[in-house]
Amino acid sequence: MVNKTFQDDKLHEECGVFGIFGSPDASTLTTLGLHALQHRGQEGAGIVTFDGDKFNGVRRPGLVGDNFNKPEIISRLPGRNAIGHVRYSTTGDSILKNIQPLFADLAVGGFACAHNGNLTNASMLRKKLVNDGSIFQTTSDTETILQLVARSKRVPMVDKIIDALFQVQGAYALVILTNKKLIGVRDPHGIRPLVLGDLNGAPVLASETCALDIIGAKYVRDVENGEIVIISESGIESVKPFPVVKERPCIFERIYFSRPDSIVDGKTVYYYRKNLGEQLAIENVVNADVVIPVPDSGVPAALGFAQKANIPFELGIIRNHYVGRTFIEPTQNIRQFGVKLKHSANKSYIENKKVVLIDDSIVRGTTARKIVKMIYDAGATEVHFGISCPPITHPDFYGIDTPDYDELLASKKSVEEMRESIGATSLFFLSLNGTYKAMGHKERNATEPQFTDHCFTGDYPTQLLDNEQGTTSKQYSLLTEKN
Repeated sequence: MVNKTFQDDKLHEECGVFGIFGSPDASTLTTLGLHALQHRGQEGAGIVTFDGDKFNGVRRPGLVGDNFNKPEIISRLPGRNAIGHVRYSTTGDSILKNIQPLFADLAVGGFACAHNGNLTNASMLRKKLVNDGSIFQTTSDTETILQLVARSKRVPMVDKIIDALFQVQGAYALVILTNKKLIGVRDPHGIRPLVLGDLNGAPVLASETCALDIIGAKYVRDVENGEIVIISESGIESVKPFPVVKERPCIFERIYFSRPDSIVDGKTVYYYRKNLGEQLAIENVVNADVVIPVPDSGVPAALGFAQKANIPFELGIIRNHYVGRTFIEPTQNIRQFGVKLKHSANKSYIENKKVVLIDDSIVRGTTARKIVKMIYDAGATEVHFGISCPPITHPDFYGIDTPDYDELLASKKSVEEMRESIGATSLFFLSLNGTYKAMGHKERNATEPQFTDHCFTGDYPTQLLDNEQGTTSKQYSLLTEKN
């Protein structure tokens, strides 16, 4: 049972995808690729292979290493072509039928699909499909894509996929396995990431470059926004069937979600996060004795802040990496321990000091409040809290697990009110333009933003058709699980 009480007060990415074509070790390599993408989803993993005759699949709740670590499991996944998926459940309904890749036998052959992202008209489409006679087996919006492909009258398979995707709105990075092809797709805005690699002639698709590194594959390029990459025995083909729009990748991939060693636009994600901290120090001068990161995601920004501000950096908070999300029942006498289940103060570097805490975001503010209190309890004389991104004022509908407006601290409080709420001496955020500077841009282009940054601005790049019909983000997540 997933105990949501002990979740971090953080944003959560919904999944990672991986695919490989033409390798004799396809299932083993896919397992390794998913292991590298484990940070993108920890509640379920699945692999589907094609052995030239039939499709084979294993889908299990839990971690990759706990489920795909035995030879007898890998032996059930023969074939030279494979796709895989790791997922994070947003509703607590982490049941087996929702674990991907999803598979169906269509009239034109087998179709397996793994999806990172979220469709913003999935509820509307689902209702229409059900009214027309479709039978859904899952609560995942990925099945909406599968149903649309199945009902398409077009041939061949790639045209069916294009026909289906012209009907959906939102964010998606897909890896699809058919009898003859491995297909990768990014939505027209390129909100969710997908990269193309090569392992000794075997093409690879993955959410991040770290999944290429673990198997020794070389990075070839990013799959472009609105691009469909079709991999077969004949080679690699690229088609761009959608109307051209400006690329707007999710800014949170760089701020929080991607692994620090993954490469984006030629730089590691760690590089961007350190830049965020440096820019935060440029914009906010603080009289303090020590800079302490909120581990683990706050470490690169804290390093950048400390170096730019010329303030000593110390690991003043120690994280317990062995507390899972299914720890123990949240009885009242256990709740009192709060954040100490995962974080402990390193008192020797806190006592009698003016402390600057650095983190990457504040969502509800519950964890920030407990950490500030913990630092004071360890003897700090002042606790200044710096956040290496702007305030999160709007929920996400593209595959990030965010609360509703009424649960986002910054949506209803000023910065001063937020400071009072968490109990810090001061609270400061990185400006929006400062965030863009850290990413390598002079400023945000107001007419054509370089990133999907709606959590800060409310500027959503696509229509939120389900939401516009009066469905709240919480209700919407219950109708169709994010992926």
